[in-house]
This record gives sequence, C-alpha cells and structure tokens, in this order.
Amino acid sequence: MTRVRFAPSPTGPLHIGGVRTALFNYLFAKKNNGTMILRIEDTDQNRYVEGAEEYIMDSLNWCGIKIDEGIREGGDFGPYRQSERKDIYGKYAKLLLDSGWAYMAIDTPEELNKLRLEAEQNKDLFVYNFESRKHLKNSLTMSNDEVQKMLSDNIPYVLRFKMPENRMLKLNDIIRGEVKFNTSELDDKVLMKTDGLPTYHLANIVDDHLMEITHVIRGEEWLPSLPLHFLLYEAFGWKAPEFAHLPLILKPTGKGKLSKRDGDKMGFPVFPTEWKIGEEVYRGYREDGYFPEALVNMLALLGWNPGTEQEIFSMEQLISEFSLDRVGKSGSRFDPEKTKWFNHQYLVEKSGEEIADLFVPVLEEKGIKSEKETVIRICDMLKERVNFVPELWGESYFFFAPPTEFDEKFMKKHVKEDTAELMESLIEKLMDIDEFTAVNTESVVKLWLESSQIGFGKVMSPFRLALVGAGKGPHVFDIIEIIGKDDTLARLRTFVARLHNL
Repeated sequence: MTRVRFAPSPTGPLHIGGVRTALFNYLFAKKNNGTMILRIEDTDQNRYVEGAEEYIMDSLNWCGIKIDEGIREGGDFGPYRQSERKDIYGKYAKLLLDSGWAYMAIDTPEELNKLRLEAEQNKDLFVYNFESRKHLKNSLTMSNDEVQKMLSDNIPYVLRFKMPENRMLKLNDIIRGEVKFNTSELDDKVLMKTDGLPTYHLANIVDDHLMEITHVIRGEEWLPSLPLHFLLYEAFGWKAPEFAHLPLILKPTGKGKLSKRDGDKMGFPVFPTEWKIGEEVYRGYREDGYFPEALVNMLALLGWNPGTEQEIFSMEQLISEFSLDRVGKSGSRFDPEKTKWFNHQYLVEKSGEEIADLFVPVLEEKGIKSEKETVIRICDMLKERVNFVPELWGESYFFFAPPTEFDEKFMKKHVKEDTAELMESLIEKLMDIDEFTAVNTESVVKLWLESSQIGFGKVMSPFRLALVGAGKGPHVFDIIEIIGKDDTLARLRTFVARLHNL
C-alpha cells in the first residue's frame, strides 16, 4: 500500500513551497488509494517556534489537504511528533555503531571551528570526511581503552556516519532518473548530537522505515542528502522507499528560490495563512482574500504539467490526473498576477449567494446593513470585475449610500450648460414610471431621448455621475432598479442642486 509523509519542522510558518510539497504527497497518495501522514520533526529544539506546529496543521486543513495519520488524527504508527519518539533512536544509533557504519567523535565545536578557519586562511575547505577523520578525535583513531575512559568520564560526543571511501552510487529518482554520487565527495554527517537527540538524517530514516513509508516526495534541496539516506537504509539492511525530489519554486524574476523577502518586496504573501510572532504580522493567502481552491490549483501547476491546455482543476480532478512522471526537473517561476487570475476564475464560478455570504461581513464592518437578496444581486452583477471578495466594495459602495462627492474630471467633461435642465426633465420622466425595473426604465428613457432628439451621452453620463459620483459602475438602469425609485430621484435632485450652486 502506498504511504507518503509530509514532515515539516515547526521552526516558523509554512512557506508555500512546503504547501506544494504537502500537496504533491497528498495527490500521489489519493491517486494510489494510499495514506497521507503528517509527522512533525521537532528534534532541533533550538529552532523550535511556539505555535508553528498548530499553524502547519491549520494551514494544511485550510488548503483542503486532508491528513490520514498525524498528531490530531492519530494512527497505528505514532507518535507523530519526533520529540515524543526520542527513546526509539538510541537503539538504532547503537546498531550503526556496532556494525561499523558509525563512530563516536569528541572534537569540540571550538576545535572544529579552528580547523575551518585555518583551512580558510590556506584558501581551502575543511570537511569532516574519510580523509580528515583519520587525524581527528574519534573512536576510529582512539584505542579501546581511550574510548572506554572517554565514556566513563562522560566526555560529550556526537555520533557520525562513516561514509565509505570512493564508492560510486547510482541512485534512481522518480523525477530526475539516475543520479550519481561519489562517496569520497561527501562528509561524515552527525547522526546523534551530544544531548542524545538524533539529527534529521537518523530520525528521518528510522521514522520512515517504522512508519512503512513507500515514497519520499520532497524538495530539491534534499537531493544532496539522498546518498546518505540511501546508505543508512543499506546499513540497517532495510529496503529503501522510492525517492522523488520536486523542483524549486523560483522568484518572479526566475532567478533563485522564492523567499519571504520577495513577497515583502513585491507585495504578495508567501504563506498560506497569516502568521503572527510578537509584533510582527506576515500576510497569508487566506487573509488576502484568496480561495484555498485557487491557491491549490496554482501550486499544482508549479512544477506539474497535466499535458493539456486545461488550467482549472478541482482537487478531485487533480487527484485523478496527477502523476510524478509529469513533474518537471527545472524550477517553476512564481507569478503573483497569475495567482490572482486563478482566484478570479474561482470567484466568477461561485453563485451570488456564496459570494454574498463572504461579502456581508465586509459590509457589516463598515456599518452597512442591507437585504441579503440585494447583496446577492449586486455580487452576481459585479463578480466579473474583481479578483477578491473585499474588492467588491470599491465596485459597489454607491449601491449602499448616495455619493457625497462628484468626480471633478468627469464633471468637467460631461456637465454642460444644459445638464441641470436635462436632469430635471429626467426626474419628471422617472417620476411617472410605476414599474421601476431596468428594462422598463431604460425603455422609457430611450424613447424620450429619441423622440426629443437628445444625444444619449448628454443625459446618461451625468445621470451616472449623479448615482455613483464617478464615471464607473455597471449598467445605469441596473443600478436604479436595485437602489429603487425614491433613492434614484433623491440622488438626481441632490445632483441638480449641486449643479445650480456651481
């Protein structure tokens, strides 16, 4: 059975690159009738950030990425928080030590830092590897008596992986095909820290094995760790899962990995939901008015190609169509404007009632109460004009209150000497109409203009100005049907009074 995991560290908010990794794992699992696991990898307590764990779970839930096994969901392979699994790893660390795949190193951070500085001065690079380990303080260079004395004296040590010398590894990546590594070019990574907690590398492999993970789908930045992880599976005598390394999400310029700074600089979020830490608040797609379906749809197409021209996919369609063999190797450029386009597509597909449910709270914040049916009609009328629900206010404010100011530039262009007189005639015509619908009022006004040989623009532009306060808005007769006869006449009279005072 297919089992995948998303295993973030709670060191801060979840970047949309992480959301995409979770999404691709989820799509792959569901496509293959498999299981999606969320494991929180919190062994690095120095970088742990309060609230980040909850943030990760809430963000995935908002995006519609449903977890099958995890901290909240439970499951047969828990605990799903690494810090609660710390007693597990010691046994496996000892297995590596006893089999010769790992060794104890007692070099202090100060000693290692001194070696790095010396190497830099010689324009060289210090690496703890197959060559340097022969001359450093570790159980490979110490006698058994020295090792025993070290242990009895409780001298702190780390456990390092003993990387084989000059071995060519030819490994398979589902996305990239064959990838080659020479072990002589790799360092001896720390597997267990002095505090007895495992590093990511050891905990990750042990947990993936014990949780029976069949496919590891993760970001490209983990590709350099692949040889170590493969060799750890070999060292334990376990079957390795299949690996797939996803391409990077690139900056809008196409150069370099997308970061929070890019979002700050260009004015778009890089986190799924808002993140607050202290006095700092980082924008989220949810709070910026994006629909989760739009964000997911956009992220799915960052790196994955469906092989058709189709761009709009529901989660069900994504699950049905998704495959790792259509994920590209090269990075995908993030396009903030395209993300807005996706949101617009989802907005226009929603019913007026669905949008009204989201727009009513915006109106209430402004102290406006309106009939739900009226708000529904307005939302249906204007949804094509906006990308986000809150933007509807800028397109509809005049439905809820008469204008208090009139666009001067528009007035200069469209208000002539006879405008006040024409508006007074329009008032008379509208007063006589009982059936105040868009169709009927338009018919009456057009007939009057044609029979009087009055230019359409001479009346309609000032009429719009009287209703809206600017040269914008939907069809004038649709506006007056919604605001009603009394409000229409009142706005026209206010406008005429303003013209007489000019």
